Amino acid sequence: MKEMQEKILAEGKVISGGILKVGSFLNQQIDTDFLKKMGKEIAELYSGEKIDKILTIEASGISIAVAAGMEIGVPVVFAKKHLTSNVDGAFYSADVHSFTRDEDYSVVVSIDFLSQGERILIVDDFLANGQALNGLLSLVKQAGAEPVGVAVAIEKCFQGGGDEIRGRGIRVEALAAIESMSADTIVFRNN
Repeated sequence: MKEMQEKILAEGKVISGGILKVGSFLNQQIDTDFLKKMGKEIAELYSGEKIDKILTIEASGISIAVAAGMEIGVPVVFAKKHLTSNVDGAFYSADVHSFTRDEDYSVVVSIDFLSQGERILIVDDFLANGQALNGLLSLVKQAGAEPVGVAVAIEKCFQGGGDEIRGRGIRVEALAAIESMSADTIVFRNN
């Protein structure tokens, strides 16, 4: 998505540790007009697929998933990063390591929201080493559902998570795919 690349170049900032800050339009402050365009683009990328639900992870993935869900016309389920008192009964759980926070946590979804045979599109803001998405894929598998694919706003290709997931035969689409980045330069992968 050319517009995503332009937004990253205009508003993004690379900081130490391989972190790309896009808080002005994606993570902390959300550009709602641009969010609609992201949702439409994801819906177009997966227009030929039957999708029953979208699954994401709290918190930054929720807005993008909701935008895509509204365009596709399906419910959005989000995995909680910690078991809370409002998740009662049985649940699916997967362990995840956060690249940006450098911490481990368990993601959980009540069994009420993912069912056997459902076709699930996974949506998130970033794809770096793939840990969060692998956790979500584990939840889909535990439910006996089928992953339709993955859609992310930004893939940091140099961290290998997307290629590892693709290597397992799972479709991965990124609105912007970054091949390399430094404080001075961002190079996008040509698709």
